Amino acid sequence: MIPKPTKKQIKHYLKVWDGLESYTLQESSLHKLFTKTYPKNTDIDDVLIKVCSLNDFYSTNIFSPFNVAKHIVNLDIDSSLDRNDIDIVNKIARVNMPGGKLINFYSFATKYCSHHDPEMYPIYDSYVQRVLMYFKKQDKFANFKSIDLKDFSQFKSIIEQFREFYGLNDFSLKDIDRYLWQFGKEYFPKKY
Repeated sequence: MIPKPTKKQIKHYLKVWDGLESYTLQESSLHKLFTKTYPKNTDIDDVLIKVCSLNDFYSTNIFSPFNVAKHIVNLDIDSSLDRNDIDIVNKIARVNMPGGKLINFYSFATKYCSHHDPEMYPIYDSYVQRVLMYFKKQDKFANFKSIDLKDFSQFKSIIEQFREFYGLNDFSLKDIDRYLWQFGKEYFPKKY
């Protein structure tokens, strides 16, 4: 049986998270990289190292990190991040690759923004998507379609509705992120 989201469940998964040394160290190193070492996004060298680090730690399948980094620099995202512009995620996600092909690196974009401000930008991935769709079907905590999760303003609203519906307002968006990801890995694993 799949347990409902509760404060006890969240606390359990946060405790488990704290015991995952490789993940906690990766997260702390990314936090340092994004907020202390290279907090701005105007220098291609700085952005490229952030893109490569995220790509490696999260396996985001960015096959051309340079093009993604160049795209981020060209967007001049720092003022958008400073004013908590949620539309910047969708702009970062859509990258014109060599040859004119447009690729949507949405999950990567949520992670990139989240590492600049985890309380403003929750992370999307397939585990989070599966958990949200499951509980939507079970409890109807919000009205949305799977495709809505790929628009960041809607995704963030859905996460906030999830938190409100289940009485989890004591937890930060980052806490909810960590819960959803771990819960999804446990109850909705990928089938290879």
